[in-house]
Amino acid sequence: MKTANFLTGDYPEPMALPDEDMSGPARFFNRELSWLAFNWRVLEEAANPRVPLLERVRFLSISATNLDEFYTVRVAGLRELAHAGNTLPSHDGRSPAEQLKLIEVDARALMACQQERWTALHAEMAEAGVQILANGDLDAADKAFLSGYFLDRVFPVLSPLAIDPAHPFPFIPNAGFCLALQMENPEEGEKLKALLPLPSQVDRFIPLPAAGGQQRYLPLEDLLRLNIGVLFPGYSELDHCTFRVLRDSDLELEEEAEDLVREFETALKRRRRGEVIRLEISGGAPQALRSLIRRELSVGEEQIVEIPGLMAIADVSALVNDSRPDLLWPSFTPRMPERVQDHDGDMFAAIAQKDMLLHHPYETFDTVIRFLSQAARDPNVVAIKQTLYRTSNESPIVSALCEAAENGKSVTALVELKARFDEAANIRQSRRLERAGAHVVYGFINIKTHAKISTVVRREGDNLVTYTHFGTGNYHPITARFYTDVSLFTCDPVLGRDATKVFNFLSGYAKPVELENLSISPTTLKPKLIELIAAEADYARKGKPAHIWAKMNSLIEPDVIDALYAASQAGVKISLVVRGICGLRPGVVGLSENIRVKSIVGRFLEHSRIVCFGNGAEMPAKRNRVFISSADWMGRNLNRRVETLVEIMNKTVKAQIVSQVMAANLADQAQSWILNGDGTSVRAVAPEGEDPGFNCHRFFMENPSLSGRGSAGAADVPELTHSKD
Repeated sequence: MKTANFLTGDYPEPMALPDEDMSGPARFFNRELSWLAFNWRVLEEAANPRVPLLERVRFLSISATNLDEFYTVRVAGLRELAHAGNTLPSHDGRSPAEQLKLIEVDARALMACQQERWTALHAEMAEAGVQILANGDLDAADKAFLSGYFLDRVFPVLSPLAIDPAHPFPFIPNAGFCLALQMENPEEGEKLKALLPLPSQVDRFIPLPAAGGQQRYLPLEDLLRLNIGVLFPGYSELDHCTFRVLRDSDLELEEEAEDLVREFETALKRRRRGEVIRLEISGGAPQALRSLIRRELSVGEEQIVEIPGLMAIADVSALVNDSRPDLLWPSFTPRMPERVQDHDGDMFAAIAQKDMLLHHPYETFDTVIRFLSQAARDPNVVAIKQTLYRTSNESPIVSALCEAAENGKSVTALVELKARFDEAANIRQSRRLERAGAHVVYGFINIKTHAKISTVVRREGDNLVTYTHFGTGNYHPITARFYTDVSLFTCDPVLGRDATKVFNFLSGYAKPVELENLSISPTTLKPKLIELIAAEADYARKGKPAHIWAKMNSLIEPDVIDALYAASQAGVKISLVVRGICGLRPGVVGLSENIRVKSIVGRFLEHSRIVCFGNGAEMPAKRNRVFISSADWMGRNLNRRVETLVEIMNKTVKAQIVSQVMAANLADQAQSWILNGDGTSVRAVAPEGEDPGFNCHRFFMENPSLSGRGSAGAADVPELTHSKD
């Protein structure tokens, strides 16, 4: 049953919350609980019958990976605050200790649901010919195959670890997964406790011979148990359990670090040895092994989670492969923009014609790589500047920058070492760039550089022309295949000057003044947003059309939320697409009647940051003001990072964003969840039934490119109106 369509105004009525004082902390949702609610939505896709089977397995893996990171960063931070006696409340009024109690209840329920979902998926996979076996399912031929496999491909990388007075309990790193054993040697009357860490270099699921298109796998831990006699000659197993450790993974840096790279290398080593935050142990573990593990890892009972089924459930992503395309999403090939094709692949000619907007992954990220690769080889290019927050290990972006430097061009790369969990990769990339002759800078110690900017300075006749790329996502060709982001290519001299000033800020620390188009955090971006929201409220008070459409990953910055509440109360119609964390209560009488919030969880990860203001007109209209950004509306992005907010001045690009990107997202029903004022979320369309509803991901895959000669028009998006008013 359909419950919401943000373009037609068919959405839930505002609700009254009589027991809550909406002038106090209750006007905000808790950040951590809102994140958990998002991860529940991800897990729900693992049970969505409209999603192909192995894609549901992928969603299950994503939910588990997300939860691991949540514990190692967010829960770890709250535990540290609580243990230090910190009672400072969050924006919603809860102390760290109070938040931890609520998190623990919800997270344990989530982990139990993950196991239930795996049990159901396991059965469905078996019916579809993808079997996950146990040792009891193996025949003689299987065991013979596995014996050879073990000796050739597993045995050489194993490190069996006895535990006795001469062999103390070893260090188990973050995400370390171990088999714990109680064994005996009957001939010598000896007993032995030992650990077998599962090596991450070996496949978690061992493929077995299968016929007729079938697939058969054995978990690695079962293979190890099958070969106890090889690893511990003369011993046999008495009992066993598996366990897994999660540790505090947040980095602490010295504020006055003289060598930022060296400081990060030291901090990365400390991360491996962080305090244990969660210990997962197999259900029914023998008491002697359980007590040993708990004691040696110094964990309390409240930190232990018993896993009744599959340990390290995030590893099921390894089962999602191309050998069963019938169980995956239909294949999709991103398009090359028509205008680039019209100019025989010449990016500079295509951009010089007029500003060009690309919508990834529907339009290939290869255009961004082409932009830099062409610049590296173009004899007329004299300089390239580039921010790098996250990128791939074998990055074609870094390769292009290295080639440019080797070709004698001036190359400056801002490499952000503080990109969480990508620090080591970024250190490697920075050293590679330095070897090629690029000038590498690392930005600021206390704030991250999260802006996505690239500039190419090209000599054209007697002039120097700056070609600029602004993105909402990272320069990462792998994630660009399934993250939705927008890219703006322009040779507008105003944007080129602004981008150059930002790079000078990053390398020279002098705050830019008199930016002509850009707003940047941590200085002007947040005030600009609040100013634009307030201006829309003024239009509403004057009886003029007043609308805000915005799309982001997270919304928790309290000043921005309060500005949106004030705008709603003035009569501004506000529609928000917030994929993950949302601290704003929508649709509450007296607070936010005119605000509605949805989250899209589907085939692609919604990642673009866009905000559109009616500016005294309906949506869409020529006078609307439209911005793209690298920033979510969070305190860290607006107050403690370098981010950009870029106003779109080109009329065609502006129309593409409002009438296509935003309109399709607001019209989506197939993948949308509607957030209510009490914190609950409901699907816009039930996963069962004949009518799946409008699907924005499918729409963009099937329609022509935004930037081509002809592009999908607003008429292709169902009923492009803001409301029934």
